[in-house]
Amino acid sequence: MLQRTRAAALAFGLTALCAATLTTSAFAQNKADASLDRVKAAVQKTLGADAPIKSVARTPIPGLYEVSIGGEILYADEKAQYVILGGNLVDTKTRQNLTEARQSELNKVDFAKLPFDRAFKYVKGNGSRKIAVFSDPNCPYCKRFEETLKSSKIDNVTVYTFLYPVLGPDSDAKSKAIWCAADPVKAWHDWMLDKKAPPTATAKCDDAPVRQNVALGHQYNVTGTPTIILADGRRLPGAVPAEELEKALATVK
Repeated sequence: MLQRTRAAALAFGLTALCAATLTTSAFAQNKADASLDRVKAAVQKTLGADAPIKSVARTPIPGLYEVSIGGEILYADEKAQYVILGGNLVDTKTRQNLTEARQSELNKVDFAKLPFDRAFKYVKGNGSRKIAVFSDPNCPYCKRFEETLKSSKIDNVTVYTFLYPVLGPDSDAKSKAIWCAADPVKAWHDWMLDKKAPPTATAKCDDAPVRQNVALGHQYNVTGTPTIILADGRRLPGAVPAEELEKALATVK
């Protein structure tokens, strides 16, 4: 009789334990689902209705969630204050790309230490604002940027052009010819704006500065042309439009 009582008590205890475990598991699952729902709502609010979220999932990193949107995946914290998209960390409140801002800071150039004797310069207006440009004569974006500089929207600027032939042997030959021309600025503009080829460089011309500029560009990790360097050391990659260049020049301190 006593044994039957003990067996019944044990069975009851196991049943209660299983029920408690299931209840705890269900509670944890509900809590997890609620957490994912909060992340989804927060990210959706940030992105807007035009970017419908497919799914939200946890990642191996505590507090970091995977968010699937269309064919893209981004990562966000639970409050969606920050998102990681395409390897860039973005502050969703300020819309600032924190990765880009940090890279810009790390890639700053000491403008005053640039070897300006290896560049040619031209001045628009009073020339009070200064930029340096690494440029390849066969780069279509460099030609577009020269057209931007020529426009009336940009004024009072001094431009130092560092010939940076990285697009092949013809770029190297043209760079040497332009550098060795009697008037390098005119030769540069004749080619970039009017497609008038520069005269062939003579054997007597010292074209070492062109080779040195290539080494300098590698030192500064200049990976594309044109690369524009502002007087405060910040970089602008590519053929930025006049409005963007003017805005950047206005913020130089």
